[in-house]
Amino acid sequence: MTIRLVAVDEHVLLRLGLNRVVATVPDITLVGEAGSAAEAERVVAETRANVVTIDASLADSDGISLARRLRAASPDLGVVLLSAVSDDNLLYRALDAGLSAYVTKAAPIPSVLAAIRHAAVAPHSFTAPGLSSALSRRRGQTGLLSQREQEVLSLMRDGLSLPTIAQRLAVSEATVKTYVSRLYSKLRVNNRSQALMAAVNQGLLVSADAA
Repeated sequence: MTIRLVAVDEHVLLRLGLNRVVATVPDITLVGEAGSAAEAERVVAETRANVVTIDASLADSDGISLARRLRAASPDLGVVLLSAVSDDNLLYRALDAGLSAYVTKAAPIPSVLAAIRHAAVAPHSFTAPGLSSALSRRRGQTGLLSQREQEVLSLMRDGLSLPTIAQRLAVSEATVKTYVSRLYSKLRVNNRSQALMAAVNQGLLVSADAA
């Protein structure tokens, strides 16, 4: 499979450099370039790209906001977010937004190519150099879930309803709702499926298939 790549960056030299890099490998073809978010939406649609690299800071849009718009039009589009500097908070945002990969512009060429290839074959699975260390730092910042929150999360994974969870834990349903609200806040999500996905990605929960 040849990866159809679009590079979105307002710096022409970076796009030129990426073009030279992918020209040396047989499985990636740069089919389009864009210097702005507005241009990117058109180019990605016209070229039928399956992977896009996006500068985290564009003049007319936040890179993650652009990624969301592109994904709305092409749900299986692989998205690699590029950043000028290593930034844990930006990595967390990319992870939470469901992007495919995060890598700095100073990363070694093999790392950039690996991120693009990952995005092509697993667009909804996130990867980044140093991801495990970054997630450990995140847990240190936000604090691990309490024992009871972890129990609620595990029962949610098992598909139990809130009233059933309340019965299982011998607490009121209102108390369970409070735990769930805290979980959503800590994981920065809005519903059960997002919470379970975020918990698995952050190593807070074993997936149902692996349990």
